[in-house]
Amino acid sequence: MDVLNILFGSEARVRIMRLFLFNPEVVFDFVMVCEKSKVDVKTVKKEFSVLEKAELIKGKDFSKIIQKNVRGKINDVKVKTHGYFLNQNFPYLLSLRQLLISTKTFEGVEIVKRLSRVGKLKLVLVSGVFTHDKDSRVDMLVVGNNLNKTTLSKVVKTIEAELGKELVYAFFETQDFEYRTRMYDKLIRDIMDYPHQILLNKISNELIN
Repeated sequence: MDVLNILFGSEARVRIMRLFLFNPEVVFDFVMVCEKSKVDVKTVKKEFSVLEKAELIKGKDFSKIIQKNVRGKINDVKVKTHGYFLNQNFPYLLSLRQLLISTKTFEGVEIVKRLSRVGKLKLVLVSGVFTHDKDSRVDMLVVGNNLNKTTLSKVVKTIEAELGKELVYAFFETQDFEYRTRMYDKLIRDIMDYPHQILLNKISNELIN
């Protein structure tokens, strides 16, 4: 069991805390948290009560857009609901953010292990949320041979649910990546020019320096 799950009581609480900490401007209701954190509604309601009592989150009525079937047509409908948002005055926000991202779940070895079933990996690097850099173009770059897009999407969604934040990621077949790099592709250069951490590298260092 992850040490944070022990310290904070449950994996569900850790996931929900991450969701609020990494999305400080967003108001979430029960349904939204269930969908993003992959936690059942009963548990979410219980954890909301605990986190509100601790004053990490505050309640708020708000409106959101949902899709609803109206006479056989799917329309966007605005509905009122009750949700919660991060208390920006909570005294330990910065410490909690650093603690909840610096855990075994998101260590380089663990991330590469999860991605290993996506294909034959050649390069994996992380940036953005993993390096506490808000200006980075992506949070993750994956390069390899015969990459399975569906499997990659599932792996990323699992990490997102645990992290509490949607990830911006890019992936390339090795040949395409090498070509783009030699042609000074803007996206590739932007990724490489921002602070990043290389988790796996089986590509010539000349291409990624």
